[in-house]
Amino acid sequence: MGVNLKDILPRKEISFKELKGRRIAIDAMNALYQFMAIIRQRDGELLQDSKGRVTSHISGLFYRTINLLEYGIFPVYVFDGEPPKLKEKTLEKRKEAKEKAISKLKRAKIEGKEEEIRKYAQATVRFTGNMIEESKRLLEYMGIPYVQAPSEGEAQASHMTMKGDVWATGSQDFDSLLFGAPRLIRNLTISGRRKLPGKDVYREILPEIIFLDECLEKNGITREQLVEIGILVGTDFNEGIKGVGPKKALNMVKNGEFKNYEEIKEIFLTPEVTDDYSIKFKDPSENQIIEFLCEERDFSHERVKRALERLKKALSSSKQVSLDSYF
Repeated sequence: MGVNLKDILPRKEISFKELKGRRIAIDAMNALYQFMAIIRQRDGELLQDSKGRVTSHISGLFYRTINLLEYGIFPVYVFDGEPPKLKEKTLEKRKEAKEKAISKLKRAKIEGKEEEIRKYAQATVRFTGNMIEESKRLLEYMGIPYVQAPSEGEAQASHMTMKGDVWATGSQDFDSLLFGAPRLIRNLTISGRRKLPGKDVYREILPEIIFLDECLEKNGITREQLVEIGILVGTDFNEGIKGVGPKKALNMVKNGEFKNYEEIKEIFLTPEVTDDYSIKFKDPSENQIIEFLCEERDFSHERVKRALERLKKALSSSKQVSLDSYF
């Protein structure tokens, strides 16, 4: 879910053209959840192959990654490792929420309520270890680098951004700023027309960028104080204080009303990360991609082959981009 800080963060829309030549460390689990929530059949069910195995995640990963490369954007996916123990309560609550959503989804299907079917179907997203391994396998075949984080993927992506190995962190959640990411790109993997909840209205969703320095300067705070604000509002590691939103939390922190929570602060200020990774884009393995997507998972041969041509062309063009443009 992430921490809700939107009311105190200066954000601005950014075009894909402005991101050309940039390496972006993408929170892989965040992106895959988005694909699972959005890429569905008309009845709200996930895409599946002939054996009933879910394919929404690999479909989104394959085609969206190609789209980004065609914009000249270099995605580096970062996968979660072992979550901190303080996250266990949050994970348990998410599990309970999904079980309730499954029950509501069954009722909505019986009653034929299409809007509720879509709503609750998105809330039932579940990930398995197989899905994660499938995603990594596809990225290897595509020649796209990925990094295995020792703990939180957003912490690792933020670390890579701070080091300058990538230009920005890509995630829907604001947690990356608490982890110290100098630049956060949102809506990178879900841009396009989206239906507003409960309304027959669509709006265009564009990428947006948030600069950590601008956020701190605007609010007159330090990064440590931003972490304190996040904790008061509520993070993946604590519930926060009831009735306290980001604006109230900002005033509380400035007035010295923040106490305790040192263990949670340390998760954000000194997260578990690694420098043992390599960022290298390689030529795609066409035969392996076709075998995996078409032969194993029933993707359309024609559509995959067209996408492969786009992938090869995009990667070929990207090799001509100067390394200076990464930073």
